[in-house]
Amino acid sequence: MNYIEIDKNPGKVKMNEIPVLEYPVFLTEMDDLLKDVSNHCLTYFAYPLSDRINFICCIGCDVSGSIRIFSHEQVKKERIVIESLTRKHFQFHLFEREIHENTGIDFEGHPWLKPVRYSFDRADKGHVMNNYPFYSIIGEELHEVGVGPIHAGIIEPGYFRFICNGEKVLHLEIQLGYQHRGLERLMVSKKSILQKSILAESIAGDTVIGHSICHAGLMETMAGIHVPDQLQLERMIALEMERIAVHIGDTAALCTDIAYQFGQVVNEALRTIVINSMQLWCGNRFGKGLIRPGGSHYPLYPETIKKILDNLKETEERYLQMTARLFSMPSVLSRFEAIGKVTTAQVSMIGAVGMAARSSGLKRDIRWSHPFGGGKGHPYNPVILHICDVLSRVILRKMEVEKSIDIIRQLIGLIQNHQGTVPVMKPDYNVSLDPDTFAISLVEGWRGEICHTAITDENGNHIHYKIKDPSFHNWMALALAVRGQEISDFPLCNKSYNLSYCGHDL
Repeated sequence: MNYIEIDKNPGKVKMNEIPVLEYPVFLTEMDDLLKDVSNHCLTYFAYPLSDRINFICCIGCDVSGSIRIFSHEQVKKERIVIESLTRKHFQFHLFEREIHENTGIDFEGHPWLKPVRYSFDRADKGHVMNNYPFYSIIGEELHEVGVGPIHAGIIEPGYFRFICNGEKVLHLEIQLGYQHRGLERLMVSKKSILQKSILAESIAGDTVIGHSICHAGLMETMAGIHVPDQLQLERMIALEMERIAVHIGDTAALCTDIAYQFGQVVNEALRTIVINSMQLWCGNRFGKGLIRPGGSHYPLYPETIKKILDNLKETEERYLQMTARLFSMPSVLSRFEAIGKVTTAQVSMIGAVGMAARSSGLKRDIRWSHPFGGGKGHPYNPVILHICDVLSRVILRKMEVEKSIDIIRQLIGLIQNHQGTVPVMKPDYNVSLDPDTFAISLVEGWRGEICHTAITDENGNHIHYKIKDPSFHNWMALALAVRGQEISDFPLCNKSYNLSYCGHDL
């Protein structure tokens, strides 16, 4: 067997247990696994060692719940040229582009070998923002429209280049990388686990809980820390509250884009109720400070539970009334239906994850395929829709809000049945990490699959830390969604995904 397989999430293996393959075998292994649509690439990266460059690929199976890990090494030399897998499996296009940008390795046959993030330590400093090689089409009736990187609203920086025939979009290319913060390098250079935890909750401001749980799980696995069931349940409650808050907020944003002001203000008020519940719990509306490796400073006490349940009851009643009204209005449906369609075949091809995949008929949800934390032992059946358009993405949000509220009630019931039987654990920032170890942690954030991986040296210090936000997979879905649409439909398509700029740029 050319890979090592783990069936735990989070999971870890010793570095010397990961098979090191010759590149043709490495390429064939990835190719063979990806022929099965139930498999997809969780992460693929390369990092330098003293005399070589080490590649690691992790493939997740949605059916078996396994993670297959294998590696390859290249001796450092002036120019390295290896075959690209993107020609066969497009979902590798960004992974290979990032490796090329960071190391200078050329992937022969890659159709789109361009910069991804413009990191400060990129291999070719000649690649800068203002000489990005945009795709172009020559034609007398065609014109290009540039939007960004600074936008009129409160939005992060990103540049969108449209090629249009009149008002119809033929092609959209998205250029990001405007706010590279060096987070992965900081995860290695900072020695304090508390500092790393604060960095984790700063990866994407709307996914504080998702990234923090992913990081905490990784640290706990590498340190051999057992986390009590009650704390795991509390983390899952926080994760689902984050999902509810963002889905309701996005419903408000979509109402804004179709000029339905009543829907906007009602949903914004409901989002506020949910995030204020989080503030009541831990003192921060986005959950900063709540998730820490090994324990918690903010256990879920009975009075907090009661307030959360009361607020969720009010939110559920008003949100379901609002969405019933929303989806019964012809003027609303005419703006959502058949806009921004991305087919099941397309989301499978690009390796889409999370709600971007599920709203287009692809069953991909880490809560179902690779259960983690408090979700273990509680089977989850994802919401899958096949409409594939903006309407599908709005309805999916509504259905996931309902499921998340139900999950929270079930988890709170479990906590109430055992409350007081388990002592409250405080976070532990002084643990030692396993030496010469590779660890991986997966969490289903509200956007989709979050993946953190880390590698330690012989002393248990991090030598590499890799972060993957679901937006890394899903920006291509937005580019596909606007093809054939009026350019005025772009804001609606954009909000229907609500992807993260900083989660991509890191």
